[in-house]
Amino acid sequence: MSGPEIGGRQPLLIRIEAGETYWWCRCGRSRSQPFCDGSHEGSAFEPMEWTANRSGLVNFCTCKRSARGPICDNSHLRL
Repeated sequence: MSGPEIGGRQPLLIRIEAGETYWWCRCGRSRSQPFCDGSHEGSAFEPMEWTANRSGLVNFCTCKRSARGPICDNSHLRL
C-alpha cells in the first residue's frame, strides 16, 4: 500500500466545538480538506473519527504526514 496523497502543504486553522465529532481525511484526496468527503472509496484508507474535548481553534493537518493526526505537528515543513 502506498502512502496518502498530500491534501495540502499547510495546516488549516478551524474553529471546533467541544463534544462535536469530526471525520479527518486520511487519504489526502478529499476536496473538503481537512475533512472527509468520501473520496477514499476504493482505497485502503478510512477517515479518522475525532471528537473535540474543548471548543476553540485547532490546526488540522492537510499533508497527512502528522504523527499527531488530525492535529498538525509541522510535518509539512519537511515535504
